[in-house]
Parts: sequence; C-alpha cells; structure tokens
Amino acid sequence: MRWKRTIQLLDVHAEGEIGRVAIGGVPKIPGETIAAQLHWLNTDPKGDELRRFLCLEPRGAPIGSVNLLLPARHPEADAAFIILQPDQAHASSGSNSICVTTALLESGIVEMQEPETIVTLETAAGLVKATATCRDGRCEKVKLTMVPSFVHQLDVEIDTPHWGKIKADLCYGGIFYALVDVGQIGLTIEKANAAGLVQAGMILKELINRDIKVVHPEIPAISGVAYVMFRDSEADGTVRTCTTMWPGRADRSPCGTGNSANLAALHARGKAKVGDVFTSKSIIGSEFEVGLQALTEVAGRPAVIPTITGRGFTFGLTQVALDPFDPHPGGFALTDVWGPSAGEI
Repeated sequence: MRWKRTIQLLDVHAEGEIGRVAIGGVPKIPGETIAAQLHWLNTDPKGDELRRFLCLEPRGAPIGSVNLLLPARHPEADAAFIILQPDQAHASSGSNSICVTTALLESGIVEMQEPETIVTLETAAGLVKATATCRDGRCEKVKLTMVPSFVHQLDVEIDTPHWGKIKADLCYGGIFYALVDVGQIGLTIEKANAAGLVQAGMILKELINRDIKVVHPEIPAISGVAYVMFRDSEADGTVRTCTTMWPGRADRSPCGTGNSANLAALHARGKAKVGDVFTSKSIIGSEFEVGLQALTEVAGRPAVIPTITGRGFTFGLTQVALDPFDPHPGGFALTDVWGPSAGEI
C-alpha cells in the first residue's frame, strides 16, 4: 500500500461522546501559539483539508471529534490539543479533555502515577488541569479544572419563526454557548426528542450568529456562538442538558464547556456559589459532576472557575490513511446521514 498520508488515532469516549485522539502522524501545524494554530486550521485551505480528511466521510462520521495532539507551548503544560469537528476546529471541550487525558495516560505518552496523576493540557482557551484517578494501569475518572467562564449577556431575546420570542443566555465556557431553557421550544431532553432538539438548535444558532457578534475579549481567535445547549432541571437539582452541534447532532455527554458556561449564568443569577457541586445529566443519561471552585475576572468582568468530573474509556485503535488515487480526498457528507445542513459542507 502506498498511502499519501497516515494518522494514528486512539479511540476514546467520555460518558458516551466520542473523542478520538490523534497520537501519531499529526503534521506540523503553523503558529506560535495554540490560538494561532487554531486560527490557521480554520482559515488556511491546508487546515481545512486536514479537518475534512479526518472528520468527513469516508474516513470520518457525523458523530464525535478528532483531537490533534500538539507540542505544548506553555512551560507548565504536558501536552496541547485542538478539537476538530465537521464544521471547524474548536478551542476547548470538557469531554475531549477527558478523552485526551485518558489517551495520554493509558497509552503511556504521559507516565501514569497511581493513585493520582495530574496532567496539564494546553488549549487555545488556556490551561486545563486534569486530575486523573488511576488504578491498575487505567484511568478511572478525570477531574478538570476548566478555564475561566463568564457571562456575555443574559436573557437575550431572539425572534424566531417557529416559537416566537426565545430567551437565551450567551455565556463562555471555553467556547461561546447560547443556553436555552428547553421548555421554550415545547420539548423535553430525552432520546426520543433528539432529532427535534437538534433541528431547533441549528435554527437558533443560525439566527443568533446572524444578529449577534461575540468575541473573547482576550483571545480573538475564539468568536461566534459555537453551540446551542438546551437545559432543564430535575426535582433533585440535577441539571439536564443537550448540546446541539453542527451539522445536526446531539452531544452524547453532559458537555463540559456547556456546563461551565451554564455555571457562569447560575452564579450571575445567585443560584451557585463557591463550593457548590451538582450533577449534570446528558440526553443518554450519562453524568458529569460540576463544581464551582473559585471566582476570578476576565478582562474586568466577573468569571467563575468550574470543575468537571467524568470518565473516559478507550475502545479501539485506528489508522486513517489516504490512498493517492482516492477520488474523495476532501471527504463528503450526504443529507441522508448528516441532515439538511450537510448541503453546506
């Protein structure tokens, strides 16, 4: 076989959400910082080509992410990574941070110490501290200390053709979210409603990004609402979430960056204080533990330091390759699998 390109992936999921980790064959990504590398991946044709190669058919699939392991630039970091998804490269992710930590430790790239190993991950959004509980050579769970999260604007009104006026909280948790109480669209967060939730999320994301511009005050490479996360609460205080992702799917995990953004909103409303810990449950019933560790500021605005705790599981090892005669080197997506938004890919 005379392959033009090969990349080795360790297959991992965090509470159901797939986050494959590219552990070999990753090409050099230009940029002096991880944020600059993120920008290159999202703006340069060669960066777009790499993302499509890994994320679109026939080598990729709609579900899950691919995490590019990169050399760390920060002196305190053990490793750096950027998240590739079908729409673009993203700065940060809680579930993917859990997948990357699990991959680093269980593959031996970072030496595992029992009963606990601390791994510092560098992302375009900043440093994420991962405290892994380890036993018998495996990573049992990972507690993430996330980047500072803050409110951009609460109770933003969005005029929609389907549901009238919808209110959303625009908050940052490593990327920007629109947080929407799910009752406003007449649905509940459960498996049977996944298609309806995703359709609503795609409509709302387009409307919000058309009319409202959000840019991180210190990291210009992070801009725009990346996801719409629907939320609800249960009688015992559990937060129920469904993050909707382009071109039309639901996050299988409770969503770490989404819960970080939601924690900022809860604190701003006086509903969460330092030391509080609660459970967040995903559309498939998997759970993260969410905590408010400390308060801080970002560019003069109040911010919170969240913690996210969950589990990662390895389930395979894949080598993705490109035959030099393959007629589909840039990948493709069809509406039968990817949904109506596939026409935009």
